[in-house]
Amino acid sequence: MKKWILAARLRTLPLSLSGLLLAGFIAKSEGIFRNDIFFLSLLTTLAFQILSNFANDYGDAVKGTDANRVGEQRAVASGLITQKQMKTAIGIMVVISLICVATLLYVSFYPHDMKYIYIFLGLGVASIFAAMAYTMGKKPYGYIGLGDIFVFLFFGILAVVGGEFLYSKVFQWQILLPAASMGCWSVAVLNLNNMRDVKNDVKNNKITIASKLGFQNSKYYQMALMTIPFVLSALYVTMIPAKSGKLSGLVFLILIFFANAIRRQIFAVKDPKDYDPFLKQVAMLALFFAVLLGYSLIGFDFIDTLTR
Repeated sequence: MKKWILAARLRTLPLSLSGLLLAGFIAKSEGIFRNDIFFLSLLTTLAFQILSNFANDYGDAVKGTDANRVGEQRAVASGLITQKQMKTAIGIMVVISLICVATLLYVSFYPHDMKYIYIFLGLGVASIFAAMAYTMGKKPYGYIGLGDIFVFLFFGILAVVGGEFLYSKVFQWQILLPAASMGCWSVAVLNLNNMRDVKNDVKNNKITIASKLGFQNSKYYQMALMTIPFVLSALYVTMIPAKSGKLSGLVFLILIFFANAIRRQIFAVKDPKDYDPFLKQVAMLALFFAVLLGYSLIGFDFIDTLTR
């Protein structure tokens, strides 16, 4: 069991849930929150993330990219799990993901909004494909510098905008602002991962934004990714009346001080392998950002809603 927990990479799960968590907060601020949609959306995202982690473990091992990796041990590359076992696990997670998607869409849209079931089913299948195609296949997009774009779209735009749509059934362009914020946080974690692994990636012909930008410019890119969310979300909060008042509506901005401290430490790094500790820090910062931004919209009564 321990080897499968290792392969599931539990430390990646909080970040993957942040976008759906924020979507739930937004729905609550609009008075349309539903517990069933909220928990099913989180369960679906967990299934997607574990599928993605299994697929990445398998794909990188097959290509030899994980042979000399820094940081968390990979199950297939280390021999803890065979390639055949991982392929079976990936197939199981695909089935589980499809079941989660179908259940979520049924609860959210059936029977009055059937057209949205087909649209979101397509998005669900695309998400499953994207989870596997990052490192698997002959031309994985994670190896040609497209990882940042896909992470931004799926963990930012789709998670928040799509997540809120499950409740409202209405597209609201303003939600693109917090969605882009969460997308930037997700890319920030990916970029740190790529900055850490840049030497090994170059050796294995894996193209990433970090490998293209170079050591110093990747740091500037990282600074931007950790700054833009505060600007976009502050703009969003000024557009949406907060239950808890204008001043507390910007309470999430307190995280700027923590972000600045992490940014300074990242900028001081001289050896790429020393980026590893910051992955967890930035991922947790993203989670706290989603929670505090949610409070900026609704206040602490969200917890009361979950416990009724």
